[in-house]
Amino acid sequence: MLSRILRLYKRYEITIEFHKKTEHFFSIFVYTIFLLCSTCWATEVDFETIEVKGRKRNLVGLSSSASTGSVSQGEIAIRPLSRTGEVLELVPGMVVTQHSGNGKANQYFLRGFNLDHGTDFATYLDGMPLNLPTHGHGQGYTDLNFIIPEAIISLDYKKGAYYTEASDFSGAGSAWLASINKTLNSNMGLTVGEFGFVRSLLVHTIGTQKGSTLIALESNQYDGPWENVKEDVGKTNFWIKHTTNVSVGELSASLMAYDNNWNSADQIPSRAVEQDEVNRLGSIDSTVGGKSNRLSVNVEWQSDKVIANAYMIRYSMNLWSNFTYFLGNEDLGDQFEQTDDRMVYGGNIVFAKPHNWQGFGGHNTFGAQIRLDNIKEVGLFQTQSRIRFGTIRRDDVNQSSTGIYWENETCWTKQIRTTLGARYDVYNFDVSDLAGVNSSSINLSPNSGTKSDELVSLKGNLIYQVNTEFEGYLSIGQGFHSNDARGTTIQIDPVDGAPINSVDPLVRSFGYEAGLRGFIADKLSTSVSLWLLELDSELLFVGDAGNTEASGKSMRKGLEFTSYYHIAGDWTLDFEYAYTDAKLVDVPKGKNNIPGAIKHVLQTGISVDQGKGWFGSLRYRYFGKRALVEDTSVESNSSGIWNLRVGYRFGNKLSFSLDVLNLSDSKDHDVDYFYESRLENEPANQSIDDIHFHPFEPRSVRASVSYFF
Repeated sequence: MLSRILRLYKRYEITIEFHKKTEHFFSIFVYTIFLLCSTCWATEVDFETIEVKGRKRNLVGLSSSASTGSVSQGEIAIRPLSRTGEVLELVPGMVVTQHSGNGKANQYFLRGFNLDHGTDFATYLDGMPLNLPTHGHGQGYTDLNFIIPEAIISLDYKKGAYYTEASDFSGAGSAWLASINKTLNSNMGLTVGEFGFVRSLLVHTIGTQKGSTLIALESNQYDGPWENVKEDVGKTNFWIKHTTNVSVGELSASLMAYDNNWNSADQIPSRAVEQDEVNRLGSIDSTVGGKSNRLSVNVEWQSDKVIANAYMIRYSMNLWSNFTYFLGNEDLGDQFEQTDDRMVYGGNIVFAKPHNWQGFGGHNTFGAQIRLDNIKEVGLFQTQSRIRFGTIRRDDVNQSSTGIYWENETCWTKQIRTTLGARYDVYNFDVSDLAGVNSSSINLSPNSGTKSDELVSLKGNLIYQVNTEFEGYLSIGQGFHSNDARGTTIQIDPVDGAPINSVDPLVRSFGYEAGLRGFIADKLSTSVSLWLLELDSELLFVGDAGNTEASGKSMRKGLEFTSYYHIAGDWTLDFEYAYTDAKLVDVPKGKNNIPGAIKHVLQTGISVDQGKGWFGSLRYRYFGKRALVEDTSVESNSSGIWNLRVGYRFGNKLSFSLDVLNLSDSKDHDVDYFYESRLENEPANQSIDDIHFHPFEPRSVRASVSYFF
């Protein structure tokens, strides 16, 4: 593993190309962090770590809505995960799937959204936003493959648009991940499993009188179960985080590096399986796949009243896909490459101040967020076997955003409190065509332009605490998501000079809900909510096609119920159910369903954690039939899957665990789509509408051993 880390560092050292001033600043920044961390390697000291059990925590009196919650590291640790991104399935009602290789961002579903790879659900890690706007593959692309689950101390989720600190992509909600500063016990682990799965892990903390340094390393190889594609996943993650106490507060500096290469088994047409042209685990184009890397530096400071961070992210991706096979190009095929190469700079500051207005206590929170995405290249190319033979579009994009917000929480009586907030966001887009196509005598190229937009969003929550065990909520709020910059800038028709193909930069959402939360006898934690969300437009830039598509206004409404029952000190039974009705507005009834919107999601399981001794979890996830076209004439089947983890800890030094993924060997599907395609042996100039699917991976067993020191 160490040799791979060294190669990874060398690769970044060679390939990072910034403007001279930026490169100089970045180098100083990185080496300063390493110097900070190196100061703690001389003398080790013992320290204490206190873990808060997220779902065993009483949130009555603390939450602002029924749709918030917290998950602890211990709860993440006993959950069987087949992919890193499935950590987000700890958000009730969230479904995390995959339709391609294990290096690509996952597919996310929540509250009637097929979130694709992240649009309308915002994700953060230590204050850094993880959604990538104007991305080569999809707007809001959220790749969590760089996450090391064992280095996450908590996951806080906030569904709905009622929270002022969440900005872009937060219409359906947001998740806030936090990394650990120090561990009680360092850990070396090895996991081996079927289909060539090998994962090695090191999580080590060194403490001094001044602070602590966390070092986390992960290496993962995986071939996959596919018939004619060896995934050949080669993933390496490296985290280092130094935390020290300063005169007022705590300062931390972290460096995260990620590198991954993989081949993909993309979705396949149902007819190819029915005609025995490929196995259900086969692939039509065996040359698709991708490579991606990420390097980030994040400095955080927090005191009793102020939390601030500044971050810098270097990200790149090359992704090869082929969804229609030989529909567009009968000779060379329809494979295409999507690229993304960017630097992201940003920061956040939050200031809280208590207030006492006319005898009513509470506090005001003020925040500011700034972000700049300097995208050197975002492109779409025609390829065959990963070799380019045509350019569809290639752009240089600078996108900046600034947001400021205020929130007031006031306790009016012992039972009634309110939160009222507002935020202001302004966005600027600057797109420059790099392809040199469609140029004309008009000064503004069809693929170039500038645009700006701004929004004021209002939020509010009314909370009524019935007693120490029950609390009711009424919530209302406005949110938004940005559209891809390439679809928002003013484009000019080279023939008549008229504006074409321009969409609103910022799309408004509006939601409200009523909810109830209970925490009964320190045993049962439960919540129920009725919610509604309206979206002004389903406009999104389609990275696969290189254009913008509109689908009009939409409305989603639903019911969510969660229950966590702590049977005994060691055992927990959980049940989560979500129902959603998602419809297009101003479309005739019967033709207004939103394709891909899941109506029914159910997750349930039982878990045990005896500390020293047995631990594990048995879980079932179900998501129901969903319309694949607006009139529901084509639907997917429902999908259900069981996963199991069982393990035993021998004192404080050694543990063994066994994961059985897809315990019942379900043949259900991860995802289903309905669109046109053409296989190589089918008649020329003919397209066939078909369901294209990606199946669950077959049952597999993975065994892990961990040594604590």
